[in-house]
Amino acid sequence: MIDRARDFSAPLVPGLMLAATIAAAAGFLGAHYAAPVMLFALLIGMAFNFLHADGPCRAGVDFAAKFVLRLGVGLLGIRIALDDLAQIGLGGAGLLVGLIAATIATGFIAAPLFRRQWRFALLTGGAVAICGASAALAIAAVIPHNDKTERNTLFTVIAVTTLSTLAMVLYPPLFQLLGLAELQQGFLIGATIHDVAQVVGAGFSVSDPAGEMATITKLFRVAMLPVVLIVIVLVLRMTPAGAGQGRIALLPWFMLLFLALVGLGSAVDLPPALVAQVDTLSRACLITAIAALGVKTSLKALGAVGSGHLIIVVIQTLALLAFALGAVLALDLFAPV
Repeated sequence: MIDRARDFSAPLVPGLMLAATIAAAAGFLGAHYAAPVMLFALLIGMAFNFLHADGPCRAGVDFAAKFVLRLGVGLLGIRIALDDLAQIGLGGAGLLVGLIAATIATGFIAAPLFRRQWRFALLTGGAVAICGASAALAIAAVIPHNDKTERNTLFTVIAVTTLSTLAMVLYPPLFQLLGLAELQQGFLIGATIHDVAQVVGAGFSVSDPAGEMATITKLFRVAMLPVVLIVIVLVLRMTPAGAGQGRIALLPWFMLLFLALVGLGSAVDLPPALVAQVDTLSRACLITAIAALGVKTSLKALGAVGSGHLIIVVIQTLALLAFALGAVLALDLFAPV
């Protein structure tokens, strides 16, 4: 058995070491320059694309881009406890579900206008609506692949990470200018900014209560990821788009892991140190997978996507902001009593 494990793992070592080294370099740069780590991992990875074309790194890079990616998404569940999510109330929860659906629908409306396929609309819509890069990676893992899937996934990660960073800077002053209460600002920050790190940064820049509300709101969006994946899989099973893909699992193993960790965290008061360690492992896996995807994608191929890709993501981002802001103002949610 040991020999079998050695035979399986030996070809993976060079590529895994390459992806892990790039991830470590990206982590160092992100910590020292206060910039998105995933963006660094992508860009550095793309510089090593020549190592994926041929040579010993290919198998390990492919493994990191698939298995390590799924493991990282699954471990995201450690962040979520149902008691925390209950703090946003039924009104807030219903609004967030509606925002997710409306944002994804916006992608399906906008994509044909710029001659883009449904896969790209789903990737970008899910990333903008749910949790940025992590959602894009999870959705890419369950939809039928074609020759553009990895390129589109990488583009989506770059786009949502960049827009999320801009939103972190621009949204708090905008919401304050509109005279919104702190909890309203926190809810809107959590409901509209794509990535968790930027949500936390923007929320606590307003106040501690706003930061806590933003974080809980964002975690609710993250918790919707398995629900959206189940809907995607069910729809694919009933449409020609899923034909030729074999039997599509209703819940892939990494989503079962996600839900198991949510259930565990909700039933048991887990030690904060353990939660932090698993969360760190999840982030490390995702950054390593992003680095591997970067290695697999050439800059030339990524540059061929055209301006239509970016316009679609911007439309979805602005639509989410408009839907959320309009709903909070119309319903007067989280306003001071």
